[in-house]
Amino acid sequence: MKKILVPTDFSKQAENALKVASQLAKKHNSEIYLLHMLELPLQEVDALSHESPLPEAMFFIKLAHQKFEAVMASPYLDGITVHETIQKSNEFNGIIQTCHENQIDLIVMGSHGANGFKEMFIGSNTEKVVRSSDIPVLVIKNEHDNFQVENFVFASDFKNDNKETYKQATKFAEAFDAKIHLLMVNTANKFTTSTKAKNRISNFIEGHPFDNYTVNIYNDETVEKGILNFSKELNADLIGISTHGRQGISHFFNGSISEDLVNHAKRPVITFKI
Repeated sequence: MKKILVPTDFSKQAENALKVASQLAKKHNSEIYLLHMLELPLQEVDALSHESPLPEAMFFIKLAHQKFEAVMASPYLDGITVHETIQKSNEFNGIIQTCHENQIDLIVMGSHGANGFKEMFIGSNTEKVVRSSDIPVLVIKNEHDNFQVENFVFASDFKNDNKETYKQATKFAEAFDAKIHLLMVNTANKFTTSTKAKNRISNFIEGHPFDNYTVNIYNDETVEKGILNFSKELNADLIGISTHGRQGISHFFNGSISEDLVNHAKRPVITFKI
């Protein structure tokens, strides 16, 4: 976890994410890449060199740098190497591009959440990043003066295609010395007996050198409700889940539990791409 990307629109939610990123950076001696996306459809603007024939573009670039300066003066960033980055592409594509260019290990994002028709037809930028990122995404909703992870819920169907994401989750847990609570949610239309579920989980984690975990089978109306309710009962510090990165029609009809959790969970969520 040497390089952390924090996209910002200079909102309160973005600041909450940056504060958490700063705590992670101090704990793991990481660098932060603070990224702002210019909300201008101007292909000819060069945000890095400040050369542009359009005065409007120059105004917004200078305004962004002023906001960067104010953020960089925050005491919680003292002693951390912070790279100021401006992109002019659309937000989620620019975030992924910046991650690949700088070999980012973790994305930390704030989220406003989305509901109803907005969620169905527009979605949040955070949701789009969660869907497309091949790098773990930690989504922060609230302010955390002391971000600690002691109880980490890892929800899965425990099929083979999730094994790589489990390895990523255990690395994250080890970094915090956290206990992972392996969670499989049973629903009426996809019911599995407790014995079969426990055997599936046992086979799933077999051979993986991580022993600070519990096994949990939880019944609920939907998988999402089960994850949220179990995490609330446990008072979990973090929810971890895999994302399939569905696109287009498949995403519209099948939805994505990880994206729903990003929108609806009150506690932090971290997603890992399958």
